[in-house]
Amino acid sequence: MEQSPVSRRVMNLAYWLTQNARRLPNRPALVWREQTWSWTELDARVSALASVLAAKGVAPKSAVLVHSKNSNEMLESMLACFRLGAVWVPTNFRIMPDEIVYMADVAQPRVLLCQTDFPEHAAAVKAARPDTDILWLVGEQAAAADYPLLADLLQERLGTHMEDAPVESDAACWLFFTSGTTGRPKAAVLTHGQMAFVITNHLCDLLPGSTERDGSLVVAPLSHGAGVHQLNMIARGGQTVLLSTERFDVDEAFELIERHRLSNMFTVPTVLKLMVEHPAAQQRDHSSLRYVIYAGAPMYAEDQKRALACLGKVLVQYYGLGEVTGNITVLPAHEHEADGRPGTCGYERTGMQVSVQDDEGNELGNGQTGELCVIGPAVFAGYYNNPDANAQAFRNGWFRTGDLGYRDAEGYLYITGRASDMYISGGSNIYPREIEEKILTHEAISEVAIVGVPDPKWGEVGIAVCVCYAGHQVSEAELLAWMAERIAKYKLPRKVVFWDALPKSAYGKVPKRLVKDELERRGVVLASAAPAAASKDGARRAAH
Repeated sequence: MEQSPVSRRVMNLAYWLTQNARRLPNRPALVWREQTWSWTELDARVSALASVLAAKGVAPKSAVLVHSKNSNEMLESMLACFRLGAVWVPTNFRIMPDEIVYMADVAQPRVLLCQTDFPEHAAAVKAARPDTDILWLVGEQAAAADYPLLADLLQERLGTHMEDAPVESDAACWLFFTSGTTGRPKAAVLTHGQMAFVITNHLCDLLPGSTERDGSLVVAPLSHGAGVHQLNMIARGGQTVLLSTERFDVDEAFELIERHRLSNMFTVPTVLKLMVEHPAAQQRDHSSLRYVIYAGAPMYAEDQKRALACLGKVLVQYYGLGEVTGNITVLPAHEHEADGRPGTCGYERTGMQVSVQDDEGNELGNGQTGELCVIGPAVFAGYYNNPDANAQAFRNGWFRTGDLGYRDAEGYLYITGRASDMYISGGSNIYPREIEEKILTHEAISEVAIVGVPDPKWGEVGIAVCVCYAGHQVSEAELLAWMAERIAKYKLPRKVVFWDALPKSAYGKVPKRLVKDELERRGVVLASAAPAAASKDGARRAAH
């Protein structure tokens, strides 16, 4: 029996702020540098900011582009957009001016909120879209006189009450731009209804038992996964604590955890590795931590063991993409065992279903490697104004992640790599991750990334880029000989190079694209080979 819904109206996400201001008026909501805002104060500032935006013509469904490092104003802008029923469009603050112009062309914002540290970005948007109003957010640089300072306009409107706008379940609240590893970023549409499920699921599967007495340290840009994670604390009335600057300082991170008795944080494996290997991990009290959530990339088994030894059983892993809002699998703290299931990213999240599929969309059996595809309420509403990308991303209702992996007999999932990371050498599919895991068991190797590069004889061969621990060294010949005793011959990298560090994205990941670019820049890989490699990567991504 079919029946049309009587109503599709849902809670506006900003209502969490409304609730907290009523129930927890004086508890700390946000801490940045030496300033703390209570829930009453944060609610008042968000209403004032929403009033400023409304006066600039921002209405339900309007887009507001935000280019800023983490700050109180960055988080306030998210909640103000939600309150108005508008669409928050945050950027990666490290992008170039031409890239923000591209994002503005896609989103068509009514207003750009731009931190004063980025005058070139504001100028580029204004030149390309003269009708866009620009307001300065407070940064390290003084504000230029060409645009008003949001803080001044907000101060004038403090005391203005703004109701949470009525919204429907499919009303967009956030354009989440992907990282653009295979071309220009795409704008994933996140909605009020979807995000309410996502946060409920996060609290159920990642942060069970969270209350207003919990607190979270933000070590990543609020524009992406960290922003989603902070909504967990907002939903529960817990406090959010920001690092003082965009530069990740391990000493400061542990000092803030100790000072505020913070119970959780969200990060990526490379940053977690930095933290547990830093002297501050032994010098500071981090016993308040209950959940250290890591995602964004699989964590190597050796790094996971070190983190468990340092922090205890507080690690929570999840696997997810921006398009599924970090909501595909979970490996909770009690299942992080050194002798457990090495390499697993956990099991399906509550309300979500994963299918391992072949190139034709047929479901594969246990132990068979294929593309991980997913359905469930956390899946985004599609790419904004991009029907071609939507057609490629969905098949028979399943969202295609582009990640390769398999399921074991008990339902635990294992990621073997991105479809684009796999390379074909002598007709055999090579998955770098399993080789990287082996190399990381060598006592001298701290980090490693293996990429496939074109080869006239074998089609492609692997190059291993390694970083040694301080005070350790090993030669290429020694490491290759060591690998030969542990890795099948056809999987062995053809060459090993040693660098001081691996290139990382703004979010602390190690994209293989950046590794390939750096190999080319250093002359290890000929530039003339790059187009062939790129075309093969593109063909694989289309095939998977």
